[in-house]
Amino acid sequence: MPLLLLVLLLSVLAYMWITRRNSTLTRVCMWRQERSAGQWRCVACGAVVPGAQEPKDCLRPEA
Repeated sequence: MPLLLLVLLLSVLAYMWITRRNSTLTRVCMWRQERSAGQWRCVACGAVVPGAQEPKDCLRPEA
């Protein structure tokens, strides 16, 4: 049983690591879709990206 829990923990951590590699979004990034304008707007920094799919990259300027 402890071995099964260890395997489960490692698989969850591996999944989280793999999904994190494909995105540069942070907790600050909050994209909202504006369907009438056909674009996405970041609530935090005001960046605008045209398109139908939600952006996977953070456009926040480096401070």
